[in-house]
Amino acid sequence: MKIYGDALSPFTRMCLVLGEEVGLKGKFELVKTHVKPGEANLDLSLISPAGKIPVLVTDHQFAIFDSRVIMEYLAHVAGNTSMFPHEGVSHFRILTLLALAQGGCDAAVTLRYERAARPDDKRWPEFADRNQQRVLQTADALNGAWRPSLDEIHAGSIAAACFLSYVDARHDALQWRQGRDHLAAWHKAFEQRASMLAWPILVSS
Repeated sequence: MKIYGDALSPFTRMCLVLGEEVGLKGKFELVKTHVKPGEANLDLSLISPAGKIPVLVTDHQFAIFDSRVIMEYLAHVAGNTSMFPHEGVSHFRILTLLALAQGGCDAAVTLRYERAARPDDKRWPEFADRNQQRVLQTADALNGAWRPSLDEIHAGSIAAACFLSYVDARHDALQWRQGRDHLAAWHKAFEQRASMLAWPILVSS
């Protein structure tokens, strides 16, 4: 299997980390793939019409996207039922936590593009502020009502950890740990898992 993406992307990284957690180490390869908000990656568009990362190409040359689907596919291939439990209440709670974390990732990536990639004369301050607010509201939710759901290893907790690591890498000035001591302690411990250390965030620019 090949995963097209970059570990700096929180969406790609959560797939890579989950793959490690379910025992697929060595059974998938990361094909480093970069995307830019204003420029099409023509090679990537050949396997995914949206041209977004990550994309997984199976051993049978079938393309799977997006990150949520890839994560479930990897768990399925590994025969793992803890990442996406079958039991109804647990299943949908984990899916909702995954959606929360991915929504935070979406806001954080959008904020990065708005502040670092968009030309100065085309920036929309209110839009940037709203996405910053979304990032911090996601952290508030993880530190609050969702706190008990982070204590187990599953797709939702992995996505939450990757979200916070991306905020550290790209938006350190937001200081998300302030006033969120429990979440900060949880993330510090989670980052030391072998699966996270296997796919570090490497910031080049």
